[in-house]
Amino acid sequence: MTLVQALEEAEARSPAVLAARARVEAASARIGQAGLRSNPELSVEVENFLGTGDLAGLRATETTVAINQRLDLGGRRQARVTAAQAELTAERIRLSIARADLARSVREQFARAAVARDRLRLAEDNEERARELARIAQILVDNGREPPLRALRARSAATQAAADLEAARAEERSSRATLVSLFGMTDPVQSLSGGLIDLTPRLVNPGLSLEMRLAEAERLVAESALRQEQAASRLDPAVGLGVRHVREAGAVALVGGVSLPLPVFDRNRGNIEAARAGIRSAEANVANVRASVQVRAANAVTNVQSATTRVEALERSAIPEATEALRLSRLAYIEGRASLVELLDAQSAYREAQAALIDARLAQALATAELGRVAAQQDPL
Repeated sequence: MTLVQALEEAEARSPAVLAARARVEAASARIGQAGLRSNPELSVEVENFLGTGDLAGLRATETTVAINQRLDLGGRRQARVTAAQAELTAERIRLSIARADLARSVREQFARAAVARDRLRLAEDNEERARELARIAQILVDNGREPPLRALRARSAATQAAADLEAARAEERSSRATLVSLFGMTDPVQSLSGGLIDLTPRLVNPGLSLEMRLAEAERLVAESALRQEQAASRLDPAVGLGVRHVREAGAVALVGGVSLPLPVFDRNRGNIEAARAGIRSAEANVANVRASVQVRAANAVTNVQSATTRVEALERSAIPEATEALRLSRLAYIEGRASLVELLDAQSAYREAQAALIDARLAQALATAELGRVAAQQDPL
């Protein structure tokens, strides 16, 4: 599996992204619901039955069948639609954030898994070198060219290298399993291939970040909530039209009416004040997010530049020098011009240089993944 394939698998399978998409669909459905008028009410009223005197029995019954409809005045419906649209915008941004977070997690875990693979290869190489060195040391001891203590030290180094190899194998298997868990899968991928980085880092505009867009969207949601509460405080009349049948007279007539709630006790002031407080909270969050994103973007750029410089320095000088030093030390040891201690020191320096390069590449990949996350609002990096 390559990094590109891992990103595609995660996008298609991730439970977090699927859940975010479902929330977008729900928010979209609520827009249509918000635009509907309230349902009319059917009422049936029967008067003057089972009374006394002239009203005994059903002779004087009057039956009225009417339809009543709330007018939804005062901008109620528009306020509901605006609020639903604002929430849909916020949910779409949250979906983008979920996808960006997932992509960063995949890039980071792919890098860790690839680095675990490289560490395993280094451990295999080190174990093979240690075994070969132990064999050569024993031959030299048998020929009287080295004291027995040197062979013991070489065997001890080989044993330690074998233990390190087993630990590297376990770490490599675990990292592959963790990677596929991001896809909602349990069986680890068999192997990884390709590079650790699929992005070309560049400067970003913090003001266009997904976090800033979401903070602004949440402010609009809060403002639309205030408009909803203000609309709810306005008078909402209802009109009705019906037909009345007077049984005794055998006559039919139309009946009309208007009802209007009187805002004597409840004027929705509490909800209005709560909505205004929500706006103040959203505005404070916008300022906080703006400052946070600016620092995050600057740090991400700095970390990528620093990690890239370190990788280039190790590849340019440290690794070639350690490799050549190990080659010369091994030849000198076999020819008797260097001691076992000098060869072990050269092997240790080579191993440390390789490990430093692996760690530097991991740091570069993680920093690039974070920069890609910060820049997720722009075109692909």
